[in-house]
Amino acid sequence: MTQLNFTFPKKEKLKSKKLIEQLFTEGKTVTNFPIKLIYLPCTLENTPLKVGVTVAKRNFKSAVDRNRIKRLLREAYRSNKHIVYNNIEGDYALLFLYIGKQMPESETIEKSTIAVLTKLQKKLSDEKSS
Repeated sequence: MTQLNFTFPKKEKLKSKKLIEQLFTEGKTVTNFPIKLIYLPCTLENTPLKVGVTVAKRNFKSAVDRNRIKRLLREAYRSNKHIVYNNIEGDYALLFLYIGKQMPESETIEKSTIAVLTKLQKKLSDEKSS
């Protein structure tokens, strides 16, 4: 049994502008409203995943609201990353996009994050087997 790791250290954060642009141009998506997950296989050093979160300024004019949603997304990922973290082969860059139009409840974000991570896990294992 692998140990569950409920942390989100700096080395797992997606900060590379080049990699983020590459995600938007070449990445594949998994969606479970109100969260869209863009993923891309890539080569990373000392961690299997790099994760970023983003919220459209077009939908949420207030920075306070955007930051709150990003905080909720990061927290939901952190507490459920075990779904994919130890179960994938290869390195991936992930980007969580909040595509809803109104302020979410933390339970909504949590459920949607679990669903989207499960879908990603299933999709990646299907790609490996085919």
